[in-house]
Amino acid sequence: MSATQFDKIYHGLSPEVGKLRLASSGMAWKGEENEAVTAIPADELKWAQWLRVARNFQLRVGLKDRRRETFDGFVREDHDKLASLLKQHFAVTLEVKDVTFKGWNWGVTDIQGQDLAFLVSNKTAFELPLKQVANSNIAGRTEVSLEFAPSGSGGKKASRNAPDEMMEIRFYVPGTHTKLRGSDAGSQQSDAEGEDGEEVSAAQAFHDAIKDKAEIGQISGDLVLSFEEVLVLTPRGRYDVDMFLDFLRLRGKTYDYKILYSSISRLFLLPKDDQHVLFILGLSTPIRQGQTRYQYLVMQFAREEETTAELNMAEEEIAKYDRLKKNYEDPTFEVVSGVFRALSKKKIIGSGTFQSRDGHPGIKANLKAVQGDLFMLEKYIFFVSKQPTLIELSDIHQCVFSRVGASMGANAARTFDLKIVTKSAPEYTFTSINKEEHEPVETYLKDKKVKIKNEMVADVDMMLAAAGGDSDEEMQSVASSGDERPKPRLGGDDDDSEEDDDFMASSSDAGSPTDSDDSKSDGGVTASDASGDRELAKAANKGKKKLTKKAPDAKPKAKAKSKKQDNDDMDVDDKPKPKPKAKPKAKGEEDGPAKKKLKTSA
Repeated sequence: MSATQFDKIYHGLSPEVGKLRLASSGMAWKGEENEAVTAIPADELKWAQWLRVARNFQLRVGLKDRRRETFDGFVREDHDKLASLLKQHFAVTLEVKDVTFKGWNWGVTDIQGQDLAFLVSNKTAFELPLKQVANSNIAGRTEVSLEFAPSGSGGKKASRNAPDEMMEIRFYVPGTHTKLRGSDAGSQQSDAEGEDGEEVSAAQAFHDAIKDKAEIGQISGDLVLSFEEVLVLTPRGRYDVDMFLDFLRLRGKTYDYKILYSSISRLFLLPKDDQHVLFILGLSTPIRQGQTRYQYLVMQFAREEETTAELNMAEEEIAKYDRLKKNYEDPTFEVVSGVFRALSKKKIIGSGTFQSRDGHPGIKANLKAVQGDLFMLEKYIFFVSKQPTLIELSDIHQCVFSRVGASMGANAARTFDLKIVTKSAPEYTFTSINKEEHEPVETYLKDKKVKIKNEMVADVDMMLAAAGGDSDEEMQSVASSGDERPKPRLGGDDDDSEEDDDFMASSSDAGSPTDSDDSKSDGGVTASDASGDRELAKAANKGKKKLTKKAPDAKPKAKAKSKKQDNDDMDVDDKPKPKPKAKPKAKGEEDGPAKKKLKTSA
């Protein structure tokens, strides 16, 4: 009997369209592009289902080995024809499976074979293939996120006509779940197992069930090499690194990750200091912990730590990879980097020729509030911290050096800032870099032919302009170290200081500001002004008063701020010049009215 053919049928999740043929010997699907054939013998078919899916209707068939195959693209009119063919050729009844269209997002999850089904009112809303799940993480206490591996494999780029794919889905799983402990042989408490059950959150129980059924925790393939208790700085923790031929697996106490070698974009091997080495993996598909995504995997190894390892591979397989050896007896960081380089087929980027004043390939710097190491590489500037930042030299528009940071204290004179403006818009400002590193960094950027702008001299001019034309001695007192700060504080309370001598030499009137209290300070201002010696006292106290200010107060508005803080005799110098009519108000009994008038006029 001739075969019956159905056109424009999809197999599984593939976007490729093909043809499905049914005959007494079995059924077969053939794609139109790569002409791959999927054949199912008649004696392996056990059951068949018909249900509504996104791509019209689906024929789902179950096999003897508990696998199942799906074919999408049927129209409603094909149901009767397909049911008769299955009954005739394979003696299988086509069962109609109900699907809910309510659109509710609250229901029950059920693991059905290789799929995770989401049920609403005991009807299937959607199904997720567990074999496509790459990672399962608990995002918060009640949320479980499932991340899916892209359908394309082998590092091939997706075609322009490839459809969109769902990469992540989250489930809100509230409540708790009682997990029964398994009974051990010879246990005397086997009768009380139900009472001793461990109570865990429902999200944790759901997460564990996904890990058991999906291929996250399973070993699919031969283990090539395993490294135990590797210190990972980003994301922080100790992980067991299991390396397979096509992927690696990170196993931690809380999180498990499956990372394909095809998703590794770059490899870095950088010395952190004299005792430690950093091995960094750049990922094109970031891994995730909760709300945080990590595009770089930073491992740290001790220089003196050595490892003896033997690869679980045949000599013929090892010969296919570049510089891969059967046995290793080298420092741990060399073994790990060598195996990663061979299996991922990516070159390792080293530290380059840049050296700081201390001979290290990196310098200490801050990016915002995060401290890290800034490496000047051959083609990149790499800031390694909790959140590493990679900047390509070809993407840099210009680099700006500036000396003054957020504060103009003594530390600003010993450090400088480096602002990197990129062509793709973002700007990065690295602060608190040691001033001794300025020359090596500038030489490096000039060698790479990067446009440089130096604002360090301009910042000093800005500080001079902010001083309002003061003398060089005043500028030195503003930028001086903290050794001179306690002196004016002690002098402000000393009755025998130079200020008193200056005031006594300039005026003998009883309203002198040095002897006046808070209630007569305004009267003192008027009296000294009337005597004509106010300007003389101001010039004499100018240098001493500047010493009482902190470095940031050298701005143009700093004098008004200092007046509010120091409510003492020196307030005379900072108050606005009073009117000359205040001369007859030197007597004590007229101080009250005089103060009122002065405040009103001010």
